[in-house]
Formats: sequence, C-alpha cells, structure tokens
Amino acid sequence: MRNNGLLSKLLQWIEVRLRPWFGRRRRLLQVLALLGIRERLRSENLHDTQGGLPPRIRVRREPPPNLARRTVDGSFNDLTDPTMGMAQRRFTRNAPLDRCYPDDTNLLRPNPRVVSNELLRRDFFKPASTLNVLAAAWIQFQVHDWTSHGDLSKDGPFELEKPPGDDWHEDKVRILRSRPDEARAEGDEVPGTFRNDVTHWWDASQMYGSTDDVHALLREGGGGRLKMDGDLLPLDPRLAEKPNDPWRLDLTGVNENYWVGLSALHTLFAREHNAIAAALAAEYPTWDDEVLFDKARLINAALITKIHTVEWTTGILNTPALHTAMNGNWYGALRGRLRKVLGWTNSDMILGTPTSPTDHHGVPYSITEEFVSVYRLHALIPDDFAFHSLDGRRLLAERSFQDVAGKATRPLVEELGFDDLMYSMGTSPPGQITLHNFPDALRRFTRESGLVIDLAATDVLRDRERGVPRYNDFLELIHKPRVKRFEDLTPNPEWNAQIKEVYDGEIDLVDQHVGLMGEELPKGFGFSDTAFRIFILMASRRLKSDRFYTTDYNEQTYTKLGLEWIAKNTMSDVILRHHPRLARALDGVPNAFGPWTV
Repeated sequence: MRNNGLLSKLLQWIEVRLRPWFGRRRRLLQVLALLGIRERLRSENLHDTQGGLPPRIRVRREPPPNLARRTVDGSFNDLTDPTMGMAQRRFTRNAPLDRCYPDDTNLLRPNPRVVSNELLRRDFFKPASTLNVLAAAWIQFQVHDWTSHGDLSKDGPFELEKPPGDDWHEDKVRILRSRPDEARAEGDEVPGTFRNDVTHWWDASQMYGSTDDVHALLREGGGGRLKMDGDLLPLDPRLAEKPNDPWRLDLTGVNENYWVGLSALHTLFAREHNAIAAALAAEYPTWDDEVLFDKARLINAALITKIHTVEWTTGILNTPALHTAMNGNWYGALRGRLRKVLGWTNSDMILGTPTSPTDHHGVPYSITEEFVSVYRLHALIPDDFAFHSLDGRRLLAERSFQDVAGKATRPLVEELGFDDLMYSMGTSPPGQITLHNFPDALRRFTRESGLVIDLAATDVLRDRERGVPRYNDFLELIHKPRVKRFEDLTPNPEWNAQIKEVYDGEIDLVDQHVGLMGEELPKGFGFSDTAFRIFILMASRRLKSDRFYTTDYNEQTYTKLGLEWIAKNTMSDVILRHHPRLARALDGVPNAFGPWTV
C-alpha cells in the first residue's frame, strides 16, 4: 500500500506541472496528468452524508445464502457494511458538506424559465457528427441504473413568473419539488439529503429492478430467463388496468421517461441475458433456474459496464489519451506476463479495476448529487426523428420526440420493428452538448399525467434546490480556477453577453449547468472538462467499490464462460447476435456508438 501512496503523490505532482492536461503534450503525459487529477479528487472530493440514518435504513439483514450473486436491492455488496450502495441509501457529495446548503435567498434568481428561454433553448439543431442517437439512448439507459430521486414532493410546486412575451400556456411556470428525505433523524447535521430509489451499484438494475416485487414480475421462472413476448418485452401488467386510458409500456426494471431508444436497448439486453442463460444451461446442465438467472445477470451487467467504459466513453470523449485511460481503467496498463512480474502493486492503474482489490477511498460508496447533475445531457436528444428502412431507401415514418415517447413508444416499435428502428438511430446524429441546443420538445413536454414541463428550467432549479454549487464555486471545489470575467465563460462573445445579461452582471450566480454547457471543449470531447472531472472520479469509483468488479471478478463468481463472454463481446457483437440483418450497416464501423454505414 505504501508504494501506491507514493505513486498517488507522484501523479498529483505531475498533474500540477502539466496543467492543463489536454495541452499539446505526449499521450503518456496526458494520461499521467489524468491519473493525478483522479487521485486528488479521490482524496479531497468524497464526502459522506449518511449521518444519523434511523434504524429502519440501517437494518442489518441476514446475508444471502449465496454471496456470489447480486441481491435485488443492492445489499451485501460490501460485507462489512451490508446497506452500502443499496436502494434507499442517500446520495453523497463531491463538494464539502458546508458548501452544499441551498442558497434560499437566490433560489429563483435568475428565473430558471428565463435561463431556459435565453440560454438553453435550441435555436437550431447542432448535431454531434461523431456520434449516433443510440449513444444518446445509451446514457439514459445507464443513468436509470444508477440514479432515481423517486416520486416528487406532494408539497406545493415552485411557481416561476412567466417572463414578458413568453408563450407558456399558463400564467405561472410550475416545477414540482424534489421529494424530501423522510429518513432524516432529529439532529442530523448535514445539508438537505435525498435518497436513491434504485441501487447505487453498476448492476443493471434498470433491467432487473431494485425491489423484490418488480424483480419477480420480470422472471420467466425457468432456464434462468427473463420474460419475453416473442422478440419484444412483455407489457407491464401494472399499467394494463389503468381506467379508461391503459398504458402499453415494456415490462422492465425502470420504464419511466421511456421512449423508443430505451425500448430498443432494454429489449436488446433482455435478449442478451437469455442468450447468456442458454449458454450457461448448456455448459452446466445441473444448474437450476435461480443459479442460471443470477450468473446470467452478473455476466450481462458486467458486459454492459465494459461496453460503457471502453466503447461509449471513448466515443463521446474521443481522444488518444482517453482511449488509453479508459481501456486502462478496465484492462490495466499492463497485461499478461508483465502483470505477474510486477506483482508488488495492487493498483488499478496498473492492473485494471477487475481483479484489483476493492477500495472505497475512505468514504462509503454511493452516487453523488454532483454526479447526477453533470449527467444531465438532454441536449443529445433530437426534436425530430426520421425512420428509414435498413437498406436506406425508404422513409418509413417521421415523428417528433413527443410521438416516440411514453405511451407512443410501443405502437411505434410494433410498427417499425427493431431492425429498422436501430438502423435509423445508428445512422442519425444526436445533438451537441452545448448552450442553445436544449430540445424544444423537452422544454414543453407533456407527461403521461398531463403535466406540461420545461425540463431545461427544471434541470437548472434541481441543482439549486439540492445544493449543487453554482459554476464558479463548483470550479473552485474541484480544483480549477474561478472565472473572473463573463468574457471568459465561453468561446462565443455573443453567448457571453447573453449570460451577463441574464445573470445581471453577477458572475458568481451563473448556474453550474450553464457554465458546463458553455465551456470550450478539449479536442475530441463531447462534454466539458469540468463535467469530466466528476466523471473521472465517479466512473472508476463505481468499479473500484464494487466487489463484483474487483476481488470477486473471477471464475468462481462469473464462471470461465462468463469471463470469456465479457472479454470477447462488444456492442456491435451484441447487436449482430440479435439483429444479424444490420451486418452491412455495422461493417467497418469501429464503434457502434459512432455513425453507421448508410
């Protein structure tokens, strides 16, 4: 461990010497600087909020009889703290707790609807030409695994004044409040806290559920399989009896904020689960349904995790240094014999996270509120969709986002089929993550309840409400210099003038979301370097804290077949296993989240 401590200090010293890390330097130096950034963030930007959790949250359940399986609620991942990372544990923080209290004086200043109208609204569609819409669907697919603040508060909503000349349909713009943490104990001396309705682990809970009742609904009950309806997911029986207006949504672990992109990915990886279960049943014919299901889930979740780490991430952060860093995060810097020769180290930098020791870096693991904030990437979503036949010759349908989401999802999937649907997403670009590119479809989106929301204004207010520091404070807290002049916020002088006007010349009021959307991006980056600081800390933490990706990443837990399945398969392999007709579209495409062949 002493060697790793010296290595950490050396990397932090290198990072200071090489600022900014993305300057014109050799790839090795950039990677070393990135590792130094991560080491400093690990030591200074992990802050626990669990505080005085009452007994009903601290309850110690009996350990499961089989520790080589994931529990439904995420308990007993860490055997010394069985509730760590489980559903209903609090979100923690990357900012020091004394800097996470909401600024009640300026909570509605400036008006979030004005921020939405003047700075975030899409003036024209700015495409991200190196990605496809599947990449936009993928990150929502992942976020549903990691985070959910659950139902909103039943208290009265925030009421925003409608700006002059605004065409909002009501006299006020109403935004529902976040649900308060009912588990706060008397005398709990931490800022306002919120609990995660899903497990904090990277365990594909968006597919498998985080509660026993949902999990049971998904199981077929034989062969370790998930329920399917032919090539589609079954319909959610919980929605079928809705009076007068039955919903037809896929049955899966999380089907909130659902649209055709999510349906395609949920269906794809449900089929992948069943393919893994079938392979396991052939290899281990004496195993029962329970063992087959648990092993298939482990393997499927790890495959999804690997795809995100080495494919999606290198698609949206497409630089040589990030290719090296993210592959190193999974595979390690050394492979084969060299790993055995240098056996003195247990560092994930050298070995890769799988097989390295579990490490929480001094703070119990959970997702943070700042992580939730930086992963608000709604600008990726187009307003309009064109669906083509997979030969590229026929236009099959044109739809707005409202008409590919919610209860419109299932009819469109049944009309088009997944081959044409996935081809259309693979050959269409998402939006750039930048100012003036937030989809209008989400700035006036009608939810299934009939509530009309401005999601851009909501994103801004959520950060303020939950005590996420505003942009300048956020920069300082993650060890970057504050911005002193509006002229330095973005590379676009017109945007800087607009931000100055909206924030009435008070640069320290600029919201974190606005600052992130405006930053000049490092070459090859799809989102800001500041957001990336939280990413580089928390992405590796989701792996390093999880025993199923560290000490228990072995044949005993996963089987030899399972480890080979994870190692050998890519996103393209998964797609082609279940959609072989897409072979021509993926031929020669190095990354399935980049543009496909038209």
